[in-house]
Amino acid sequence: FSAAIAITEQPVSISVPVGYSFTLRCRAEGRTLLQYQWFCQHQSDCHQIPGATEPDLPIVAEQTKLYTCRVNDLYRNAVFSDWVKVEVHQCVARGLPPRLWRGEPVIILNPTEQRLEVGKPLQLQCAAMGVPAPYYQWYRNGNLLEQHKRKKLWITHAKVSDSGTYLCCASNSHGECWTNAVDVHVGEQSQPLEGETLPATERLQLCHLVFVSATGKIALLVGNNRYQHHPNLMAPVKDVFELSRLLEQLGFQVVSLLD
Repeated sequence: FSAAIAITEQPVSISVPVGYSFTLRCRAEGRTLLQYQWFCQHQSDCHQIPGATEPDLPIVAEQTKLYTCRVNDLYRNAVFSDWVKVEVHQCVARGLPPRLWRGEPVIILNPTEQRLEVGKPLQLQCAAMGVPAPYYQWYRNGNLLEQHKRKKLWITHAKVSDSGTYLCCASNSHGECWTNAVDVHVGEQSQPLEGETLPATERLQLCHLVFVSATGKIALLVGNNRYQHHPNLMAPVKDVFELSRLLEQLGFQVVSLLD
């Protein structure tokens, strides 16, 4: 005896920049005519989406939300699809996908170097956009870390053996992308980073000189998408990306921000 309704295509989670347009899909089979109704949840608020009664749900990514679809037949049988997450990145630095982006992973947050004492918590974090949402896998010294398959790598009590070079791979059905490799040093006493013993004003001047000499020409692009008394704009997402490509071709190091 088979179920009255069987979902044949589940919606998929995605990780995209603000303003990205996408369609969530749900498909089901049943013995009678089927009816669809989409729901979304933002923080603690879960509600039915008015008018969302088709198998396809077009959305424009504005905030991170969860979605599910209810399918019912004429006999009051009902099933729900998997909950999926539409993760929306409001601020994307040098990671805005090109116009012809097909959903392959794009790293938008790299982990940072860590120096800490034995027994202290170790946390490394990365993030990537992708359609569908990427899977994550962390590595240390080139070796796969079987237990660490999330954006955040968390070790409650770090040991000396946790020292090494870490990086993460984000992958989906379109390909894979790797974060920068970063060094983690776990010792009996964390060593101050170079320059931290200088007075604050001198350290700031030193950082400024190193930054300018290392990067040369720098361009900061800020695309304002949300206004308090004006409808949200769609063009800044595209404009920031196109300008960043042009400036990079001219030899600038570009930092792109939204809102």
